[in-house]
Parts: sequence; C-alpha cells; structure tokens
Amino acid sequence: MRHIILFSAIALGVVTSMSGCKVVKNADPSDANEADAALSDEERMANYAREIWDSDVIPTVAEHLVPLATLRAALAQGEDAAGEAYGLRPDGEANPWNFAITGTGTIIDANTASRAAKLQLDTDDDGKSDVILQLGPIVRGTTLRDAMPFLLFSNFRDQIEFAKLAKGLNAMAHERLTIPEGDLVGQSVTFEGMFTYKDLTSAFEVVPTAMTLGD
Repeated sequence: MRHIILFSAIALGVVTSMSGCKVVKNADPSDANEADAALSDEERMANYAREIWDSDVIPTVAEHLVPLATLRAALAQGEDAAGEAYGLRPDGEANPWNFAITGTGTIIDANTASRAAKLQLDTDDDGKSDVILQLGPIVRGTTLRDAMPFLLFSNFRDQIEFAKLAKGLNAMAHERLTIPEGDLVGQSVTFEGMFTYKDLTSAFEVVPTAMTLGD
C-alpha cells in the first residue's frame, strides 16, 4: 500500500508541474514560412532582389567595373579573351558574356515618357548611338541576374521563379535611378551598369546601376 501511495504522489507532482507549462510543437523545417507562402513568386523574388541589392549585387558590379573604351578594345581582340578578363556569365560556354561598364556619353535621343524609358548615347563622338541606357520601369533582359556568380539556377525552384528574380533585379535598378526630365538631348551623362554582350556592331543595352547627368 505504501508503494502505491508513493507512486500516486509522484504522478500527481508530475501532472501538477506540467499544468504550469505550455507545450510548444517543434517547427517542421520542411514547412514554409506562412507569410512567405502567402506571397506570389513575383512578390517573393522582388523581396529577395531588394534584400541582396545593396549587400551583394552592387558590390559585384563595382568589383567588375571596366571603362567602356577599355572593354571595346579588348572585345576587338576577341570576345572570349575579353570575357575571361572582365566578364561574368552563368556556367556553360554557350551562355553570353555580361559586362559591368562605366562610361560617359552624349544623349542623342531621349524617351523618358515611355514605360520602357531609354536614353540613346554617343560615347565615341561619331554622332551615332552606341549605348542605350534602359531606365524602365520596363527593362529588357536578364543581365543583372546572369552576371551574379552567387545566383545559381539550381538554387531556385524552377525557371518561372528564376525569371521573376531577373524581373525583380531590373525593378530595383529602375527604383534606384532618378529619371531626368526636360530636354536632355545634347547633355552629357556618366553611368555605371551591366549589359549582355551581343556583338561589336550592336549598341550595348545597359541596365544602369548609377547615372549622373552633366559633367
């Protein structure tokens, strides 16, 4: 009888001590964050682009900046040699090179009213457009995504998510620019940015990450 009473007392003590505790279920690491799960792919990738912009994207651009004249001279000697020296691209020789450039040009045409706003620049004083600054908010291409060595397709769910990331990075470039107003033709602009190389005869379509009007 003594043993039964002793066991009952111990059991009662355990129950009493547990009644003052809150039982919390261990989080399942496979469960997505509820707030994140409620977002669309576009919203999640836009948030991620914002998160990495200042800490990772801009430092990568700054690290690989090459003067436009220097890059043109290197490209004239061979695309792959120039790419190995200055370029960035995803794994695979079939992928095009992306370059971070800095330069100055004269605006020979400006379309800032369009949602695909652009500035056409003459950077070599021949009176022709050889650099196009994509101001957005509609920005073509995936150069900002493809140039980042830390953004690997294998780390994302699928091609749709990866495409939304490119869009999010382009949106960040547009957001950080101050779009100039007024009559811009004839004015000088200094810029930094990324572009995907096609060939030497095509104007470089640059997504600017920095831009200053005037000398």
